[in-house]
Formats: sequence, C-alpha cells, structure tokens
Amino acid sequence: MEDAPDIHHKSKVIAMVGVMLAIFLAALDQTIVATAMPQIVKEFQGLEHLSWVFSAYMLASTVTIPIYGKLSDIYGRRVFFVAGIIIFMAGSIMSGQSHSMFQLILFRAFQGIGGGAIMVNAIAIIGDLFTPAERGRWQGLIGGVFGIASVAGPLVGGWLTDNISWRWIFYINVPFGILALAVLIIALPKIRTEAVRRSIDFPGAITLGLALISLLLAFVWGGSQYAWGSTQIIGLFAATALLLAIFALIESRAEDPVLPLGLFANRGLNISVIVTFLTSFGMFGAIVFIPLYAQSVVGFSATNSGLVLAPLSVGIIISSGIVGQIISRTGKYKLSSIVGLAIAVAGMYLFSRLAVDTTKLALVRDMVILGLGIGVSFPIYTIVVQSSFDRSKLGIATATIQLFRSIGSTVGVAIMGSLMNNALTDHLANVDSDPFVQTINRMNPAAAISGIDTNTLQNFLSADGQQRMVGLIENVPAPQQAQVQEYYLQFIQTLKEALAGSISHVYTLGVFVIIAAFLTTFFLPVIDLHRARKRPPVQELGVELEAEMALAEPRDEPEL
Repeated sequence: MEDAPDIHHKSKVIAMVGVMLAIFLAALDQTIVATAMPQIVKEFQGLEHLSWVFSAYMLASTVTIPIYGKLSDIYGRRVFFVAGIIIFMAGSIMSGQSHSMFQLILFRAFQGIGGGAIMVNAIAIIGDLFTPAERGRWQGLIGGVFGIASVAGPLVGGWLTDNISWRWIFYINVPFGILALAVLIIALPKIRTEAVRRSIDFPGAITLGLALISLLLAFVWGGSQYAWGSTQIIGLFAATALLLAIFALIESRAEDPVLPLGLFANRGLNISVIVTFLTSFGMFGAIVFIPLYAQSVVGFSATNSGLVLAPLSVGIIISSGIVGQIISRTGKYKLSSIVGLAIAVAGMYLFSRLAVDTTKLALVRDMVILGLGIGVSFPIYTIVVQSSFDRSKLGIATATIQLFRSIGSTVGVAIMGSLMNNALTDHLANVDSDPFVQTINRMNPAAAISGIDTNTLQNFLSADGQQRMVGLIENVPAPQQAQVQEYYLQFIQTLKEALAGSISHVYTLGVFVIIAAFLTTFFLPVIDLHRARKRPPVQELGVELEAEMALAEPRDEPEL
C-alpha cells in the first residue's frame, strides 16, 4: 500500500510536535524539581520527607500506566492523552501553591497520575500514526527530547529558583501544557476503536495497583527507612507476592483483563521486557551517582550542577537519533541493539574503574560513551513490542514495556543506593581513629566529628563544608596549625577514596547487569519492519483512511 497523501503526512508531523511537547513537559518536570528541593526543604522544614516529593510522583505514574494503556485501547488515546495533560497542569498549579511538605507530596502524586497518562499514550500514538519502520525515526526523536530535558531542566530550575521563586518550577509547566493541548486538539487524528461496549476489569486494575504500590514501597523504603531484613520490608514483599497471585487468578477469569497474561506468550514482548528492565536497572540506577561523584570527588562546581550530566545527555541524543534513522531506513534493529548494549557495557566498565584521581576529561569521556549506549535502547524495544501486536493491544503492550522500565529504574536506584551505603560504611569503619578527627574532637568538642555517612560526607567534601573546616583550623594554636592542616588534607583524601571506592562497587554491579541485558538481546526476534507498512484505520481531517496492519512474522534467524 502506498503512503498517505502529503496532507495527511503533514498533519501527523504537526500532531507529533504536540506529542513531543507533552513528553518534554513530563520529562522536564522530573529534572527541574531536583534543583529547587534545597530551597523547598528549607522553607517547609521537611528534610525527612524529601524523597517522597519524588517517590509520590513515581508511585502514582507507575501504578496508572497499565490502566491507561488498557483504557486507551478501548476508548482511544486522544481522550486520555488530553486528560493526562490537563491533570498534569492542575497538579503543577497545586504543587506551586503548596504551603507544607504534606501538600506538596499529595499534589505531586496527583501530578503523577497525569504524567502516567502522558507517557504511555504519547508512545502508543506513535504506533497508531506510523508504520513499524517509520516509528524508529520518531522514537529516536523522543529519546532526544529526554536528553534535552535532562540538561534544560536543572538549568531552568536553578535560574527560576534563584531569580523568581521555586514555585515557578511548577507554574512553567502550564504554558507548555497549553501549547501541547492546542496542537493536539487541532492536529491529532482520531484513531477508531473496534469495540463500542467492553467491560472494564476493575478488580484486576485495583489488585495490580496495590501490588505495584507494595513492590515499589519495598524498594523505596528498603535500606533507607527500614532494613532490608526488617518485618516491614519482608511484609511488603510478601504482600506483593500474594497480590500478584490474586491478580493472576482474576486475570485468568476476567472477560477483558486489564493486563492480559496472554501477552507474555509473545517472545518479542518477553525479551524486550527483560532487556528494558535490566538496562533501566543498571543504567538509571548508576546515573544517580554521577553528580555525587563529579562534585564530591572530581571537583565539578555545584553551581552549574545542571551541566554535570550534559555529556551523558549529548551521547543519548546522538545515538537515539542515529539508531532511529537506521531503523526507519533499513527496517532492521537487532544489530543496533547488540552494538548499543556492547557500548553500554564498555561505558559501565569504564565507570567501574573510577578512582579518586580520575580527571574531569576522563569522566566526560565515560559519560559520552555510556550515553551512546543508553540512547540506543530508547527506541528499539518499544518498536519491537508495538510491532509484535495488532492495534487492539497496542496501548497495553506499550504500557507493559513502560511499566517494566519504571520498575527497573526504581529497583536499580534502591539496590545500588543500598550497595553504595554499605560499601561506604565499610570504608569509613575506622574513621574515628583518623588523626584529624581525633585532633578536632580533642580541641573542639562542640564541633566533634562522629558517625560519618553519605550525607555528612557530602557536607565535608562540599565547598562550604571545607570552608568551615578551614575556619576551625585557623582557631588552632599557631604552632599546631601546620600539622593539623596536613591531617586535614589526608582526611579529605580518605573521604574521597572511600566515596570513589563505594561508587565503583555500584558500577561493578552495573557491568554485570548490562552484560545480562546484552546476552538477552541476542534472543530478540527479528521482525521485518518494512513488510509491516500498512496503517490502521485513521480518521484525519475528516477523511477516513482504510488500512489494515499487516504484521510480519518473527524469524529466528540472525539479522545482518
């Protein structure tokens, strides 16, 4: 079948501008908030609840992803995409109006409900509008949008917080949201749904939501709020297992299950889910610690913290754009996925060799290499999943891959964070016997140093913390100042070595996780995307285009 007329192609391009604006809106929010948190915590006196500003959004968006995916398959993407943007903007306005930490956390959760709708429907709409081969180009551009947002977010957030108010990091979402809505309402085609009356699996949706909340809470709290072996964490994992068993029973009997278990009979979905989970676990878990290492060990300025991850983002933008073009032009993806994960393994290995004497140039090099590997994974596995099912399951299939990406990143951050903290505790086990610590504790009991953990270590290694220590040393009697100064330099070196060694443990685990993903991707089925060129029924600008989605059969032979 020939491609649609130019007018239809142009309208789809305009619609994709609206889709990318919406994705930029959600991605920007996740990076812009972090820069304002110190000011928010200071105003609300809520340091102990800091993590929940992020966790509340993550929990709400993750839990709603499969529900939105299923509902959009029944009623169409348009209504839920538009509703998601409106909910997201409303949550942003309420977050900006917060007068307590509790209100901010509550409104962030509401915002996350909209964010979940934006992400799953944006990716599914690409599957609706374009053939499998064409999706590569657009999925690559989506990866680039995430990369741009990761750089722009901290810079814009820092400027707004310093020059206007932290509340504007939320208000800025409104004009972007209005612009995205305007474009989408005008240009987004209406995708016809096959069924008019279909039951909604409320018991399955509720059970799945409770299971995901229990699972994510276990990983959010494990190793930080409670010990991994505590009654609370074990209880949450047990509740997750029980709820998942009940969910499987409900789905096996449901007339129209919210997450059909039959989806997992598809090898393309299974392999893509495994690889996506592993890459999200390893990569996004490890990315969290790059700014910590860059600022505390290498010496990057915290003033321009938004630029710390810029080399990583550049790598992501370049590789996601290139691989998207390759897929669109050739219809092939397997070799790209293998090469991309090989690059990611190399990047993670370089990070596992980080040391206290690693230079800024070496760190930038390592970030670019890791970013090139990460960027490849953005478009490929979503394309494989969308090409493995017909349009009636496109939303829930897309939601499934998004769900495991979100769970993987959450689990990765939790486990790697716990690993780093445990390693840091071991490295600093004898810090009380350090000559500088003993000297300060003896001369100035009011400034006694004891029980160094991740937070206090960052304080010691920050510019302000080191300035305070210099002030203490200046109060030491003159004959002893030179000796105490030498002790202090050795103490700082010890802290940097402890932090660098602990973070290298994180990346060593990341190497093995990405190797597992690399080996798994060899089992990825081959679908000839150029054979699946026909489009689904689309009502666009009042003209109905009748077409059928012709999916190519997966093949087991290697793709060259």
